[in-house]
Amino acid sequence: MKVDYIIVGLGLAGLAFAEELITAKKTFMVFEDASQTSSLVAGGVYNPVILKRFSPVWNAKEQLAVALPFYERLEKKFNIKFDEKFVIKKVFKSIKDQNNWFAAFDKPNVAPFLDEKLDKGSYSGVIGEHHFGNVKEGGRINTLKLVETYRNYLKEKNWIRFEKFNHKEIVLEENLAKYKDIEANTIVFAEGFGVKENPYFKHLPLDEVKGELITIHAPKLKIDFLLKSTLFVMPLGNNTYKIGATFNHLDKTSKPSKEGREELVEKLQKVISVPYKIIDQSAGIRPAVKDRRPMVGVHPEFKNLAVLNGLGTRGVMIAPTVAKNLFHHLTNNEKLDDEINIKRFK
Repeated sequence: MKVDYIIVGLGLAGLAFAEELITAKKTFMVFEDASQTSSLVAGGVYNPVILKRFSPVWNAKEQLAVALPFYERLEKKFNIKFDEKFVIKKVFKSIKDQNNWFAAFDKPNVAPFLDEKLDKGSYSGVIGEHHFGNVKEGGRINTLKLVETYRNYLKEKNWIRFEKFNHKEIVLEENLAKYKDIEANTIVFAEGFGVKENPYFKHLPLDEVKGELITIHAPKLKIDFLLKSTLFVMPLGNNTYKIGATFNHLDKTSKPSKEGREELVEKLQKVISVPYKIIDQSAGIRPAVKDRRPMVGVHPEFKNLAVLNGLGTRGVMIAPTVAKNLFHHLTNNEKLDDEINIKRFK
């Protein structure tokens, strides 16, 4: 079989790259073994402001301009709703917190996303003695539904193989990459945390960060917005809410833990005051980078091997932009953004 590309991994990064290939009428085969689950368990929130410091998310305006139409096209393609838009309400812990909110209006990359008027309302079951600040242009992509829908779509097209990719079976020639029965011009690795086992890119400084979430049923908590405090409380409908997330740099397993559950419960007690029942817990390993920028680019020696990784906690915003940049770099020799190019790790 001859194809233009092999994609290894089908989380948000691999999915976004596959869409670029389909649009350009390129042929490809995806390899996916479900060993990396960060896209499947992610909260999927897109938020243009880092609310811990009231600072702008890197290239938020530009990323949203690409990402939101991208997800809209996928909704039309599958006739399924993936994007749920909502207001994000930041809980102020003190008057100082409020003052920092208003100081952020001096930042041109932040001010357009913040509501100048404080929300002084009260919401049943929500602890908010110092009021709330509203963040605009936020929402959530249902990443589990999206990735599962896309995998089924590729399965129907015979464009995906559900098997573990063995890097040792790659045979590289001058303008060709062979893998088992497939010949491809380029292999793109979008493996997430799995890149640590990739002999061609394992040198990259990827930091694995475990994140855990719980889902609760809270009939007396009647909110239709995302509540952001020391953790987020995200409505899912039917009185259920997703709560997260933890950041664990030591535990490298993707199994839910007692410690993660207890940490979330302890923090949640300071955010809501109504009874609830935990109905689910999930965990995944985020592929993160110390400088909080994705790792994208071509292998310095083997030009038909590329990497698309390190999207971190903001993958739903970042994935469509970096996938597009990599595709045009490989196809049209378009310059890669210096901030994401793996050459910065020389």
